[in-house]
Amino acid sequence: PHQEAPTNVCWGMSNRSVLVRVPLGWTSGEDMCHKANNVEPLTARDYSIKQTVEMRSPDASADIYQLLAGLCVACRHGFEMANAEAEAERTFADGDIHDPKNAERYATLAQLPDSCAASADCLERQRKVYEEYDVFSPTMIDGIIKQLRSYNDRTLRQEIEGKEMMMEKLVRQYFHCG
Repeated sequence: PHQEAPTNVCWGMSNRSVLVRVPLGWTSGEDMCHKANNVEPLTARDYSIKQTVEMRSPDASADIYQLLAGLCVACRHGFEMANAEAEAERTFADGDIHDPKNAERYATLAQLPDSCAASADCLERQRKVYEEYDVFSPTMIDGIIKQLRSYNDRTLRQEIEGKEMMMEKLVRQYFHCG
C-alpha cells in the first residue's frame, strides 16, 4: 500500500503489479526460452503444458514450509469456491493498477496487509480456511498470530515517515535475509 509491489489482491498475465502472475507466453507457440535468452538453441517443442505461476508477495524472510502449505490451502480454497470463476474475473488485473484511468476498477480490489499486525488480523479472520482438513492446527495459527503481533508494527510506517535515519536503523537491524 505504499511503494512496494504487489499491493492488492489480484492476478494477471503480464502485469508485474499483481499478487499472482500467470504469464501466458508459453501458449504463443514461440520458444520462450530461446526468445528470452538467444544463446539457447531454438527448439520445436510443444511448451503449451508448461504454464508457470508467480507468487509475488513472499520474500526471503518467509518460512518456506508454511508458505508452500498456505499456498496449497489457498489453491484448494479457490477450487472449492462456489463462485470461483466470478471471483477470478473480479480480481483480474489487465492493466496498470496504478494508472489513474484504471482507478475505479481497482478501487474494488482488497489491499494486502501493510504490517505484521495487519497480517495477523487477516489471518485471524481467515483462520478457518487454513485449519480446515487439519492442514494448520489452531495452536499453530495462534502462534503465528501471536508472533506477528509481537512486532508491534501497526503504526510503524507513520512513525518513521520522513525520518531517514530511523528507517536506515531499522533496515540495518532487521533486514538480514537474502
